[in-house]
Parts: sequence; C-alpha cells; structure tokens
Amino acid sequence: MSSNFSESNQVGVVSTFDDLINTGFKDTTNAICWQRELVGDFREIVAKLQLKENVTDVSIDELLALPLSQEGAMAREIILNDLRLLAGLGALPTLNLLKSYERDEELDFISTDVYSYHVDRSPIAIDTFLCTYHGAASDIIPNDQVEQRVLIPDIRQKLQELYNGPQTGFEDFLKEYSFDLHYQPKANANPVNLGVGHLWKLAVDYPEQQVLPCVHRAPKENDGEYRLLLIC
Repeated sequence: MSSNFSESNQVGVVSTFDDLINTGFKDTTNAICWQRELVGDFREIVAKLQLKENVTDVSIDELLALPLSQEGAMAREIILNDLRLLAGLGALPTLNLLKSYERDEELDFISTDVYSYHVDRSPIAIDTFLCTYHGAASDIIPNDQVEQRVLIPDIRQKLQELYNGPQTGFEDFLKEYSFDLHYQPKANANPVNLGVGHLWKLAVDYPEQQVLPCVHRAPKENDGEYRLLLIC
C-alpha cells in the first residue's frame, strides 16, 4: 500500500489550506491533500475524551473543557483551527471519537458499510473533507483499480433475485439502497493510505461533477485504540 502521495496520479498535494480549497480536481486527480506534520499530543486528547457511543460526536465545548498539558493544548488548537477554517466555508465539520462503525452484515454477498470501498453521493455540489488526528487512517484507491460491485455478474444476479421486481425499476433499487456506491478492488490494486494529520478533500458524486468520485474506505481500527477524526 502506497503512502507517498506524490507517486499517485489520483492525488494532488498542497501546502496551505487556501491551496486545498482553491485547487480543483482534474483528469484522474480526485483527492487533494494538505500535507502537514502536526505538533502536539493528540493521544492525550483521545485519552481524556469520553466515548459515549461507538461513534461519539465531540463538541467544541467538550474539547475546550479538557484539562490538557501544553502538548495537548497545542493539539487542541490545531483541531479547533481546522474546525474554524471549514466552518468559515459554510461546511459543517464534526469531530468524532471513534471505536468502530456499524457493520452491514445483512447480506453475505455485498456490504454497504463504510469499511467497503465506496464513493459519497450528493444532490448538490460539495466535497468531502477529512483528517485523522489519531489512530488508523482511511484508504483511497484509483478508479481504474476497482470494479463497481453491482456490475460483477454473480453479485448482480443475486441483487436481481433480491429485488424481484420489474426490470425498469432495478437501477432505482440499486441507488435507493446504495448498492451502486460500492466497489471491489481489482487484482494488484494499490490503495493509498491517507495517513495521520493531513487534511484531505475528496471528490463526491453529484450532478455536473467533472471527475470521477473518489473511492475510499474506513480502516479496520487498531486493537485497543480509538480514532480521532474530523469529517464533513
């Protein structure tokens, strides 16, 4: 798995937040990375936050209330600044303390949870932003290295049996249950790990989008370790 972003035609690398916002997607590039080395103790923040659910939203007030060392306070200020920058764009960023996401185990031949490679879809022009401050980081994968699961013959046949309705409504059925958003890596695919501390912008599937949406997945969490993730 590659972690050198500059080696991937899928990734554009920038050095400032303004460049992250103003650099557009083009051709095969559907992920932009503000590459940075963060200072501060993010592990201390994770240790002092309270996990209320497997995915716990952390408010700014909760973050500000934490008694932190100087290193922890430096990490907190970075998070607060990221939240302010994204909110200034009109986005609604959330900070999650994360033990695990819910698994989709209803069907044994296709999964629609975030651990499966998938794209995000929106009815309006929007981007996905995310940053892992602590814990395992997400993966992205080039679009030419995946196959849409609903086009794989045996999976498509099973979905048609599950649908059991008029053929004219089958594609709408796939969209309604988000089956069409999920992808399977091809043999010898080379995912890119997003790493810790970098702020990413990923292309979303929406009308008039000029590039293919970014295929990504949540990582398997490290044993005994929570993730601290900004996402919007």
